[in-house]
Amino acid sequence: MEPFRVHILGCGSALPTMKHLPTSQVVECRGKLFMIDCGEGTQLQMRKSSLSFTKLGHVFISHFHGDHCFGLIGMISTFGLLGRTATLNIYAPEALNDILEKQIAFFCRDLGYEVKFHAVDTKCHQVIYEDRSLTVETVPLQHRPSCCGYIFREKPTLPHIKRDMIDFYQIPISQINNIKNGQDYTLPDGTIVPNERLVEPADAPRAYAYCSDTKYMPELHKLLDGVTTLYHESTYATDNLAMAEKYNHSTAQQAASVARDAKVKQLLLGHYSSRYPDERVLLNEAKQIFNNVRLTNEMDIIDV
Repeated sequence: MEPFRVHILGCGSALPTMKHLPTSQVVECRGKLFMIDCGEGTQLQMRKSSLSFTKLGHVFISHFHGDHCFGLIGMISTFGLLGRTATLNIYAPEALNDILEKQIAFFCRDLGYEVKFHAVDTKCHQVIYEDRSLTVETVPLQHRPSCCGYIFREKPTLPHIKRDMIDFYQIPISQINNIKNGQDYTLPDGTIVPNERLVEPADAPRAYAYCSDTKYMPELHKLLDGVTTLYHESTYATDNLAMAEKYNHSTAQQAASVARDAKVKQLLLGHYSSRYPDERVLLNEAKQIFNNVRLTNEMDIIDV
């Protein structure tokens, strides 16, 4: 299977600590890099992780709280200093556009490449990016400012050729694509070889959902159909449920409830409040509801 990974660059919340950096992730899919959120220090984390600046073409910002976007202008500036020429696409709520334009005009004169802004309607569930192998769709969330999550979905692939059967029937290479697309093969004597004898089923498409800052949404799982791995913010444990409700955040147990109801295979926790020096309290609470859950940490690389 082609690589489909998530690189954790930062998994803390608004108050910096010596343990965690603000939120940022990079999704790696079939040789392309997609960034989700860009908290302070993100570009340094990319350096540490040996992720290629030049392969990053798209940045998805969930909302305009500083711990999710303060690192963006610094990274844009660095790309200019490195001589970037390729367009950098930014997807974010409309409110960020004016601020970003002013920052670029003030700090990044003669940038040398285009920063193209794509306004995201955080109230809609829709596809906002598509290429030959992947789609990215928005997931409306409920936070204090406009906020959305993102789902990265692989497109279905063609079935795998059974090489031994191709050799056995001496099928020419010119027919491989036809067979992958479902055709039977007719031998020179007129015998028809059924397609299912020549191929193995394609790999099931994978999907990664990133649910940024949000209060608990009991119906959220309905938008996560087919998701393989779910990241869901888990700022608080149940001892701070009142804080979660006040500031529109979620507890680890609430994140686990979404994972359970969405029937995902794996849950990732993050966006930890600085009040928890040991995040295992969040992990233990989540495991009471959903078993396959893990804490994210900086420099983690997680297979979707």
